[in-house]
Amino acid sequence: MTDFTPWPEDFARRYRQKGYWLDAPLTRGLEMQARARPEACAIHCGARAISYGALDRMSTALARRLLARGLRPGDPALVQLPNRAEFFVTFLALLKAGITPVNALFSHRALELRSYAEQLRPKLLIAARSHPLFHDDHFATELRVRSGRLALCLFLDDPDPVQDLAAWAAPDGAEETLPLPRIDPGAVAFFQLSGGSTGTPKLIPRTHNDYDYSIRASAEICALTPRTVFLCALPAPHNYLLSSPGVLGVFHAGGTVVMAPNPEPELCFELIARHRVTMVALVPSAVGLWLEAVRGGLAVPESLALVQVGGASFAEALARQVPEVLGCALQQVFGMAEGLVNYTRLDDPPERIFTTQGRPISPDDEIRVRDGAGRDCAPGETGHLWVRGPYTFRGYFRSPAQNATAFDAEGFYHSGDLVQRDDEGYLRVVGRVKDQINRGGEKIAAEEIEALLLRHPEVVQAALVSEPDPRLGERSCAFLVLRQPVRPVALRRHLIAAGVADYKLPDRFAFIDAMPLTPVGKIDKQALRAAVVPVS
Repeated sequence: MTDFTPWPEDFARRYRQKGYWLDAPLTRGLEMQARARPEACAIHCGARAISYGALDRMSTALARRLLARGLRPGDPALVQLPNRAEFFVTFLALLKAGITPVNALFSHRALELRSYAEQLRPKLLIAARSHPLFHDDHFATELRVRSGRLALCLFLDDPDPVQDLAAWAAPDGAEETLPLPRIDPGAVAFFQLSGGSTGTPKLIPRTHNDYDYSIRASAEICALTPRTVFLCALPAPHNYLLSSPGVLGVFHAGGTVVMAPNPEPELCFELIARHRVTMVALVPSAVGLWLEAVRGGLAVPESLALVQVGGASFAEALARQVPEVLGCALQQVFGMAEGLVNYTRLDDPPERIFTTQGRPISPDDEIRVRDGAGRDCAPGETGHLWVRGPYTFRGYFRSPAQNATAFDAEGFYHSGDLVQRDDEGYLRVVGRVKDQINRGGEKIAAEEIEALLLRHPEVVQAALVSEPDPRLGERSCAFLVLRQPVRPVALRRHLIAAGVADYKLPDRFAFIDAMPLTPVGKIDKQALRAAVVPVS
C-alpha cells in the first residue's frame, strides 16, 4: 500500500522481540476458535446464531469469490453496512483476501462517501439497500465515476443474487480450489476513520501486526473468556467497538457477540436478558439514557456485570452512578483510532475508576504530557498528550500537511487531547485542544465546566460551546438537558459553590429536550453552535 508510513526498523525489531507483533494476520483469532470450538456461538443477530465454524466458512467463501472475480491483495474497498452479522463476515473476508477496506459508518452520507471514494479510489463497494443512498443504483454509479476503477458492487438484501452479499458469502464449495493469498502482517489491513469533530474524517492505516497486538492485550486486560457475552450496540466499525476490546477481542477469547441496532435502553435490556449479556461498551450519552431509564422504572438484567464507557470524556458525577444505579462494575476506556488505548483496570480502587480514564495498554506506550511551549508537565499538571508505541500509527493516509503538524521529529503523535497524568501513569482527560473557549484571552476548558454542571441533581446532559462575541471574541453557552426546570441563577450559584472562577461561568444557558449526537453517539457540538436557541 502506497502512502503508508511504517514504523522505523529499530522500533519494529523491538516490538517483535518483546512479543507485541506476532507476524500473523488479523484473522488469526477467528481461525483459532473455528478449529478449536467450531460449534460455539460467535454472533447472535436477530433470530440467527452463527457459530465460529460458520463465520469462518462464510468469510472464506466471500474472500474466494472476490478473488475469483479479479480483485487482488492491496485493492481498496469502500464498505458501509449496518449493525448486522454481515459486517463482520465482510470485514473478515476482506482481511483474508488482503483487500484493504475503509469501513464507513452507516450514518455517513454522500459527503463522506464521496470523500472516501476520491481518496481511496476503491475497486469494490459493499453497501446496504436499506441505506437511503443505495435504494437504487444512482449513487453507486456516481461513486464509480469518482473512483475511476470501481469494478464490483455488492449489496446487503439485494433481490438480485448476482449482487446480493449474502449469496456471495454462502459456502457451497464452488471456490474451494482457489487458494487464499499469504497475508503480509506488516501491511495495511484496513483504514480506520479519525474521530475529528469537524470536516471529513481522515484515513488511518492500521496494520495486521499493530491492531492484533491492541486486540490481544485489550482482551487480557478486560479478562475476556469464552463465557463473555458482549453487546455491540454502538456502530460496529468504530474503533472502540471493534478492538477495545470490542468484537475482535471477543472473537480472540472465544466469547459471543450480540448485535443491537442502537443503544436504546428498552431494546438493549431485552437483548441483555434474552442472551445473558455480561458486558457492554457505551459512550457517555448512552450511559445517561440508561441511567434515566432505570430511574424511570426499567429493570437492569442481572447478567450484566461490566459497563465500559469510552468514546468521550466521562464526567465523574455520572461515573459514580453506574454501580449504584446499574448495579454493575464500571471500566473507563480512553482511546483513539490512531492507536493509544487506556483502561482503568478491573481491580483498580473505585476512586481511580471514577476519576481517571485509565492507563495505557503497553509498557512500550510512550506518553508525554507537554505544555504549549513543548515542555514536559509535572504530574497533575494539564498539558497536551503526545504518544508513540507499538500500535500507534505513524501517519495519516495521503495527508502530508496534516502529518507535518500532528507528529514531532521523534515520531510522537499529538492527539489534540488535554490530559493530566498522575504518578502511576493514569490519565485524566480534561478536554480537547480545540474544545476550548477563548473568552477575552482567558482559556476555558469546556469539559471542566460540563463535569461540574453534571453534578447538579437536575442536570442530565451538559455541553459548553463557544459563540461569537463582538467584545470578547468568544463567549460561552451551556446547553443543558434537565430533569426539572432550573433557573440560570441557581446553576451559576452551583458553579460558584464548586469554586469556579468568574470568567468560566457560562455567559448564557440554553435548555433543550435532547442533545444532538454524532454518528458514534458523542454530543455534536458543531450542531449546537449552529442551533438557534432562545437566550435564557
